[in-house]
Amino acid sequence: MMSQSGQDLDAQPRWRIGTNAFALADTVEWEPHAHPDHHELLWGTRGALTAETDHGYFAIPGTLGLWIPAGVTHRVIAAAGTTFRCTYVDSDVNAVGTTTTAVAMPEVVRVLLDRLEAAPYLARTPRLHAEELALNLLEPVESATVDLPLPLDPRTRQVAEGLLSDPADDRSIEDWGRHVGASGRNLSRLFVIETGMSFSTWRTRARMRKAIEWLAADHTVASVSRRSGYATPSAFVQAFRRELGRTPGEFASARHDSGRKSA
Repeated sequence: MMSQSGQDLDAQPRWRIGTNAFALADTVEWEPHAHPDHHELLWGTRGALTAETDHGYFAIPGTLGLWIPAGVTHRVIAAAGTTFRCTYVDSDVNAVGTTTTAVAMPEVVRVLLDRLEAAPYLARTPRLHAEELALNLLEPVESATVDLPLPLDPRTRQVAEGLLSDPADDRSIEDWGRHVGASGRNLSRLFVIETGMSFSTWRTRARMRKAIEWLAADHTVASVSRRSGYATPSAFVQAFRRELGRTPGEFASARHDSGRKSA
């Protein structure tokens, strides 16, 4: 098909895939939002990048990517110094599925996505072939997630945000109650009503959530255990295995194994 100027319109790129790169000097939080018209692929991470959706809480290591389907509400937090890429894919393209999931990112996929972004005027046919190849090579992989509903009452929410900010805070429910203006008994009852779990269980899962984030950013087990509020690495390892079914070392090995397989 020719335009009035004689230009071959079939040679124009069809923008089914586009990638943005982010390099953040400060911590940035994107409030919960959804993209009804396109899927989102977060990848190429250095630093601490996390995403929370109805399908779970995900820490995104540099060896993997995170596929967020169109229409899925998500909240993304990137720590200061984090770099990553965000690839948008038209919602009518069926690639990975309808559930938020971690995906292996083979080196060929990374190169193709970077190439597509660097050469926006690639002819339509080779561009479509490159897009199709990149998407076909995305393979879902197992990823550790932690279900952690946030309470709504201002008092319990203040406690929850305090623990997520500093999971090593070991104040009792009574101490927290005095801090937020509620009895320990009432605060404990509110946690169960609003989150479906006791205060101690919620705090443990909050610690695991932060631990996954730090492990994904390649912090040592000893460092993560201390920052998570555990007296010894062995206590942390036991709690991690109890909640996630594997040790922190196994979690780290699985991440790096996925990266090696995709290289």
